[in-house]
Amino acid sequence: MSENVNGIIGAIEALLFVAADPVPIEVIKELFCITEIEAISILEQMKNDKEVQKTGIILRKVAEGYQLCTNPIYSEYVSMLSTTQRRQPLSQAALETLSIIAYKQPITRSEIESIRGVKSFHVVALLLEKGLVEKVGVKNSLGHPSLLGTTDEFLMHFGLECLDDLPKVESLVIEVEHEV
Repeated sequence: MSENVNGIIGAIEALLFVAADPVPIEVIKELFCITEIEAISILEQMKNDKEVQKTGIILRKVAEGYQLCTNPIYSEYVSMLSTTQRRQPLSQAALETLSIIAYKQPITRSEIESIRGVKSFHVVALLLEKGLVEKVGVKNSLGHPSLLGTTDEFLMHFGLECLDDLPKVESLVIEVEHEV
């Protein structure tokens, strides 16, 4: 296979370039009839080559797959181009709600409201619309409310490979200012 590695690298790069979502290693193995060890070796070689050459595109493992992304060292240039196409940042309420869902999933809207102390219908609707959360089931209780959980889009948006990459709750320190 070693004499064909460059051809496979080029083909994998083309595949990752056109894929809208991260491509799982299983897909790469099947498409190129290679073992998982060979696939990981090729992907690591691609990743290292791009880092050494400081290319504008890097290879990242996100959402349990591989994806080509813009190299952060060139972010100022990308942001200049995308100022007219900039995504709306999430509001404080949306970030709070998203954090609750990420750490407590699966969770119902009423459970979120109980934690936040305010109605969350519109915030949850926004997160569903943005594809950051989704309905993952139904709770077996009165009214059968929908259970919410995060999506692969959530993982990609925050550059996480999986939910285990979220900071541990115990490590999050909240400083509270006391007025005297």
